[in-house]
Amino acid sequence: MTTLTIDGAEITVEPGSTVMQACIEAGKEIPHFCFHDRLSIAGNCRMCLVEMERSPKPIASCAMPAADGMVIRTDTPQVKKAREGVMEFLLINHPLDCPICDQGGECDLQDQAMAYGRHFSRFDEGKRAVRDKDVGPLIETIMTRCIHCTRCIRFADEIAGVEEFGAVFRGEHMEIGTYVEKAVSSELSGNMIDLCPVGALTSKPYAFVARSWELRTTETVDVLDAVGSNIRVDARGTEVLRVVPRLHDDINEEWLSDKSRFAYDGLRRRRLDRCYVRRNGALEAASWAEAFDAIAAAAVGLDGGQIAALAGDTADCEAMTALADLMGALGSPHLDCRQDGAKLDATSRASYLFNTTIAGIEEADAILLIGTNPRWEASLVNARIRKRWRRGGLRVGVIGPQVDLTYPYHHLGDGPQSLATLAKGGDAFADVLKMAEKPMLIVGMGALTRSDGAQVLAHARAVAEATGMVADGWNGFNVLHTAAARVGGLDLGFVPGVGGRDAAAICEGAASGAIKLLYLLGADEIALERPENCFVVYQGHHGDAGARLADVILPGAAYTEKDGTYVNLEGRSQRAYAASAPLGDAREDWRILRALSARIGNPLAYDTLDELRARMVERAPALAAIGEIAPAPWGEFGAAGAMDDAPFASPIGDFYLTDPITRASQTMTECSAAFVAAAEEARADG
Repeated sequence: MTTLTIDGAEITVEPGSTVMQACIEAGKEIPHFCFHDRLSIAGNCRMCLVEMERSPKPIASCAMPAADGMVIRTDTPQVKKAREGVMEFLLINHPLDCPICDQGGECDLQDQAMAYGRHFSRFDEGKRAVRDKDVGPLIETIMTRCIHCTRCIRFADEIAGVEEFGAVFRGEHMEIGTYVEKAVSSELSGNMIDLCPVGALTSKPYAFVARSWELRTTETVDVLDAVGSNIRVDARGTEVLRVVPRLHDDINEEWLSDKSRFAYDGLRRRRLDRCYVRRNGALEAASWAEAFDAIAAAAVGLDGGQIAALAGDTADCEAMTALADLMGALGSPHLDCRQDGAKLDATSRASYLFNTTIAGIEEADAILLIGTNPRWEASLVNARIRKRWRRGGLRVGVIGPQVDLTYPYHHLGDGPQSLATLAKGGDAFADVLKMAEKPMLIVGMGALTRSDGAQVLAHARAVAEATGMVADGWNGFNVLHTAAARVGGLDLGFVPGVGGRDAAAICEGAASGAIKLLYLLGADEIALERPENCFVVYQGHHGDAGARLADVILPGAAYTEKDGTYVNLEGRSQRAYAASAPLGDAREDWRILRALSARIGNPLAYDTLDELRARMVERAPALAAIGEIAPAPWGEFGAAGAMDDAPFASPIGDFYLTDPITRASQTMTECSAAFVAAAEEARADG
């Protein structure tokens, strides 16, 4: 431990701490712009100057290691004068356009100029102007405001892994940009907006929309992937205007993927805000009573074997509990939450969790990726792997398509044969895994949604057991989900019962007429044309693929419009909260199902959200501890047998367009055109 004196008080800090960290530990406020505790130290803004005994001039506390015996003063006249001088220099060229700056009210420069700056400036020369850069559809640049803290450069290089941001020229001619005028091709680029302390980088979709004090904030969780990122939703009235990350070190740290941050405009486009009933081949607006009557009439005379239900990728646990209970009351064993056809074993919880946990990636020293592109499927998981790789000592092997993951890896093969060889110990990377202290593997939906997914799962388990991935205090077997509802649905048992059909068989039965009534709870990613002999009920919030199949549409609430429980890929249950009211006649999903159950003569046994949640925990005890991960015992899972020779392929063809919300988003459509379509054209041109 290191002991030093700060403003007359002794303090002990961890070895390797900086003077700034020691000052913060002592309760002192140290102003700074360039320093960020998740980025490398730059030491270039000089705002954090403090006085050190026997030093001829103030020191930059962010770059000075703390040492035994140091005497530091943070509140002397010399420190005050030095900080005022630094602030005066920083404002030489700053345009002082706070009244029109989107950062106004949330600006570090604004706050620190008030707290540490002078009320006047001695500079009256003309300010320099810097041409704004076009860095894509997400980030608005006003580079005259830039103070060259270089946070954006360090984030792009260190966290995002795209070396596209940098500085050109020197001195007062220095400019931050992308060298060659191009969009920043990272799935995490929006985090540079949060990092920018002065408003030089702001949100392009949010530009001139609202001020921070006009917004009502709600802390909730993201559902556009399975990571379960903690977010803050800012709304004005009934409209969501901004989504930003919340700090959660074990899940998303303080970062957020661009899809989760910018797709919010899709919440107000192509929305379902009233009931519809198909009459004479066309969907017509209807009342709730008319819609329920149509469903009740379709259910008359049907036995349970002719009724089925599918849950979509963003369904909350409360809604899935209510739908599962309703299907049970109707005697139907045909229900599934795996609309992509993933061959996951609901009887063994360890077989479908990210057992290592997201934070646990930082402890691994060897990682095997099987049929997954984590950069698109779970950007923040990929960022954790990169973070671990930057520390050194990590080896990564990939079985599947070769893509840029932002870190180097050994490509072991394209498909199942490489996995089979590895399971038998016939590949050199098997020795790497065996020699590692904490090895782990990540198997993705690209490997598990195939017809031989159960066999792939068994081979992955064999690799985990053969290489010592499962031991006391460490489970290196991980499944990377792409759907926020998947783990919760598996925990709740929203899977086929005895003699029940899975998702593919349900769709086949609907097409053939064996299934007479199909209930889609926000299920839009299914391979099904509109069936002629099956009555389809779609409950959801967007007029997407599922709504086009429907005979009756029931408008549900989007994830920002309801209270609900979601379980992320680690198995961590989290609560989401409504940031705005549902649009029009839309209602919370569980309330719709409760009302429908009464109309068809099988009323569910709960009337309040608390009663429903008690039933939910009864079905899945692991959901009782909010924010925690229930331990999952290891066991047998998967199916014996040969695997197909076809190579693994990523289940996501376009990172920006993966669900009804993102497909309705104009911002995500622009991103898809700028990044995905442009990259495909470039590859086609050779």
